[in-house]
Amino acid sequence: MTKYALTAMERELAVMMVDTLDLDMAPDDIDPRAPLFREGLALDSIDALEIAIHLKKNYQILIKVEDEESRRIFASLSDLASFVERNRPR
Repeated sequence: MTKYALTAMERELAVMMVDTLDLDMAPDDIDPRAPLFREGLALDSIDALEIAIHLKKNYQILIKVEDEESRRIFASLSDLASFVERNRPR
């Protein structure tokens, strides 16, 4: 089993995704550069909505899942973590 070296934010989000989405893997098994949708983790639109709800509740970040920018935000765990780091209140 491959373990990836995750940044603190990537790890925090990976733990949330494993717990919230009931993924059958350890957070450190999520490749931070792999796609979250389709071939990567194979998440779907309901999963994206659950992640967006978590981001609003825990980081006060609002992402409209249907927004075109959301494709870039949700491209990978690394992209999502970078977005949260840039946009969360300090």
